[in-house]
Amino acid sequence: MAIAHREDIMRTRYIVAISMFAGAVIGSAVVQGLRAQVKPPVYQISEIEVLDSANYIKEYAPRGRASIQQYGGRFIALGGKTTSIEGEPPKARIAIIAWDSIEKLRGYSDSAEFKEIKPIRDKYAKFRTFTVEGVAN
Repeated sequence: MAIAHREDIMRTRYIVAISMFAGAVIGSAVVQGLRAQVKPPVYQISEIEVLDSANYIKEYAPRGRASIQQYGGRFIALGGKTTSIEGEPPKARIAIIAWDSIEKLRGYSDSAEFKEIKPIRDKYAKFRTFTVEGVAN
């Protein structure tokens, strides 16, 4: 009877060990799959030459910020001091906006809200805007 009991204990240990190993392998595969689905953020960088500061701040800036945030954009930098390291210095005003994906950015730039405020923006400032894909973490 003691030998049968010992065999049951050994069988149980093997089953537990195999189950733990299988769980680790499956868990690792799931984590790798989830990481593969993560899209890197997209950063929208705008160099802004403000032509009429008072009206730009009064008529465009609050609506522009609210609209960007409504569509999921997060300001990383806005205005602020810039320093040229190499090449031509940047425009006086820089905006860096983080988006979860290029699709979110396009959703904003194709939106009725943006199309409504863009003529106001363009009346008071000149923009040079581009994107750069971030690094997935």
